[in-house]
Amino acid sequence: MNPQERPLWNPYVAGAFLGLVLLATYLLMGFGLGSSAAVTRVAVAGAHAVAPAAIENNGYLGAYVSSGAPILEDWMVFEVIGVFLGGLLGAYTGGRLKKGVDRGPRIGVGGRLGLALAGGVLMGFAARLARGCTSGQALTGGAALAVGSWVFMFAVFAGGYALAPLVRRQWR
Repeated sequence: MNPQERPLWNPYVAGAFLGLVLLATYLLMGFGLGSSAAVTRVAVAGAHAVAPAAIENNGYLGAYVSSGAPILEDWMVFEVIGVFLGGLLGAYTGGRLKKGVDRGPRIGVGGRLGLALAGGVLMGFAARLARGCTSGQALTGGAALAVGSWVFMFAVFAGGYALAPLVRRQWR
């Protein structure tokens, strides 16, 4: 460990704090955590700026612009901005903010970024199919004891364990 880095939080303490944040969002906002809605809203706002007719005439995406309210004026957009800024602040105060790409000795920066991009695209597509992102399904749906969210999370863990042997050699 770098001498300037502070030790990581105990995962049980961090989990308890995350649970309190989830409880607070239910009490203050009336619903739980998630992030895929923010990504969808940003994508729709960008596409609407370029090709407004294509978005307005789309049965699914048109719902985001039909009310006339600004697309980015949504709780989830501000939540994701807060998560990003909180991550930066946490990394900075923990002495872990640095420039670079974490990777194993057997993979180059381009390969690592390619794997990250492929994983992100796959998870984004799956989030739209599952009607929610991993955080929304696990935290919000799991806390509400939604059966679909529990099935989704078991599938995520099973997929992670199944895929790990294929990419493990990149990290050793």
